[in-house]
Amino acid sequence: MFLKGKSAIITGSTSGIGLEYAKAFAAEGASVMINGFGDAAAIEAERAALEAISGAKALYDAADMTNPDAIAAMVARCHAELGGPDIIVNNAGIQHVSPIEEFPADKFEAIIKINMTSAWYLMRAAVPHMKAAKWGRIISTASAHSLVASPNKSAYVMAKHGIIGLTKTVALEVATFGITVNAISPGYVWTPLVEKQIPDTMATRGLTREQVINDVLLDAQPTKEFVTSEQVAALALYLCRDEAKSITGTNLSIDGGWTAA
Repeated sequence: MFLKGKSAIITGSTSGIGLEYAKAFAAEGASVMINGFGDAAAIEAERAALEAISGAKALYDAADMTNPDAIAAMVARCHAELGGPDIIVNNAGIQHVSPIEEFPADKFEAIIKINMTSAWYLMRAAVPHMKAAKWGRIISTASAHSLVASPNKSAYVMAKHGIIGLTKTVALEVATFGITVNAISPGYVWTPLVEKQIPDTMATRGLTREQVINDVLLDAQPTKEFVTSEQVAALALYLCRDEAKSITGTNLSIDGGWTAA
């Protein structure tokens, strides 16, 4: 259990990829703080399960990723109750699919704040603790859309490209402090976020559900398979190992070959 004694904050981790990150870190002994929205009883069940996996503490924090003060308070709470944070994962994300001229301004603002700006605020709050410890791992869930674009996703593609610029910049700033900063760019992973965008894509393109899955979502992935949350979490776990300490400022694709072309 190579993460015993370490603590991790994972945003957007009450389901999907984020929860899988939390399970992977807990399995290696880390104390974890999960964050996100959902049914209170279901969240409590997941929190308790994480403690059972790790043998360490697991906390839930409902910080709103559009609120910088709430993000800072979440980091302060982690430091006080779990130590660290030694690992942070910027995973919170939302999506909206629409042509730019029809894209609601409030949806644009929310996507930018939750998918990109929140990562800046979380890094800003966590880096001083990592510098003091002379060790840290910062990981952001980007997307194949950090490298290539798709129509009707202007805000999401913009945010994910921004995450890569942030990753590179902060990696350079903290390179001599034992801190690595990387992004993971999955292709389509079957998560609630992906499932929720299917109706919008159906409406926008006039397709059936099956056509969206096979001809839109999986069309870009040569493997014709969804990436799994477990595969993404395994890559994040590797980035936390000492063997990965020279990997920093990178964008690691895990997309079934989508961006190979």
